[in-house]
Amino acid sequence: MVVASGPWWASPRRSIGSGAGVGMVIAVLALTNVIDNRWAPSFHLLTAVLVSALLLGVLFRAGGTWADAGLDPSALGRGVRWALALIGLVCVVYLAAALLPSTRGLFADQRYSGFTGGQVALRMVITVPVGTVLLEEVAFRGVLYGLVDRARGVVWATLVSSGLFGLWHILPSLGLVAAKSRLVPVFGHSALGSVVADAGAVLFTAAAGVIFCELRRRSGSLLAPMGLHWAVNALGYLVGFLLR
Repeated sequence: MVVASGPWWASPRRSIGSGAGVGMVIAVLALTNVIDNRWAPSFHLLTAVLVSALLLGVLFRAGGTWADAGLDPSALGRGVRWALALIGLVCVVYLAAALLPSTRGLFADQRYSGFTGGQVALRMVITVPVGTVLLEEVAFRGVLYGLVDRARGVVWATLVSSGLFGLWHILPSLGLVAAKSRLVPVFGHSALGSVVADAGAVLFTAAAGVIFCELRRRSGSLLAPMGLHWAVNALGYLVGFLLR
């Protein structure tokens, strides 16, 4: 008996190589990044769902499986346990940071200063999990990681996934200093300071990508990095709103 590795449209007769799959994923993500940040940001939720499905299709066409995407049903329970533990850890860290005067200002962000409670709730339950976590985890820790891991192993999968994850944040990080007043004393208002701050944000995000990849590897499930990713972003909105 032959066990299907993916959906019906992942026909082995029309498979592609892992290298071609990686190239297709990078091209799709580059276009998606511009659409989300420049052309049609208001459609980012729909874009996230469609692109996530498209990228999974590329993985299956390249011979990948649900396990390669970090979505093996047998590992979902372990992934949930990892995710809950990581969410709890972020809660503790954020609470401590919010209580300390020296770190409380890190939550201040001019981009979200006018949010209402309803808008924050919307971001926590829909915008962050669907528009950010779903797309980025499926793309970087799911499909890209799975494709490169099949071809070159875990180390290369981590490096490629994390490096591209950092580059993915170039456009969103533009104007970071202006948005976060706590960074002005460090980087100033000059163009050079903005470039350094944006580059630092990209490097920081790439380093975070390494952590996400390791969580995916250790847990065997995409749910672990998804849980941490959601907690860092969504709870950041909540704490920033409460500390206004």
